[in-house]
Amino acid sequence: MADRIVKCPQCSADVRWTPESKWRPFCSERCKLIDLGAWASDRYRIATPETSDGGDKSSEESGGDS
Repeated sequence: MADRIVKCPQCSADVRWTPESKWRPFCSERCKLIDLGAWASDRYRIATPETSDGGDKSSEESGGDS
């Protein structure tokens, strides 16, 4: 079976999807760290549904009113 080729999510270089590809799906440690930095600086976000009450759930979880 032929190696699967994917695109690096950061620079779009071709990357072989094999156990020997140390940084997959990235082409290099540099691209991996650039992507990690983007997540750490909130450039990427995962959307979550809005709560209907608009409040913070931490007070509900702690057991009551403050």
